[in-house]
Amino acid sequence: MSSSAGRAKRDREKAKRERAALKRDKRLNGSGDIATDEIDPDAATRPRRSQAEVLAELQQLHERFEAESVSFDDFEVLKAQLMSQLDVG
Repeated sequence: MSSSAGRAKRDREKAKRERAALKRDKRLNGSGDIATDEIDPDAATRPRRSQAEVLAELQQLHERFEAESVSFDDFEVLKAQLMSQLDVG
């Protein structure tokens, strides 16, 4: 039984990676329901923003999610982008 459980876990992980790749491709190619002003392709070349700005934008994102103007998948993607801009340490 443990081998079938391991196989099931591998299959779930593989499906998860494939979904993440599809989402990433949608974001990069401009398709999907994420508004174009929410994705910033030049973020890596721009100077880092202040922590207060990032936190304020994160709060706005949470409010938009609670108001159901952002899907859960888009919320997770945008939240990850904002969290990556925070200085933790």
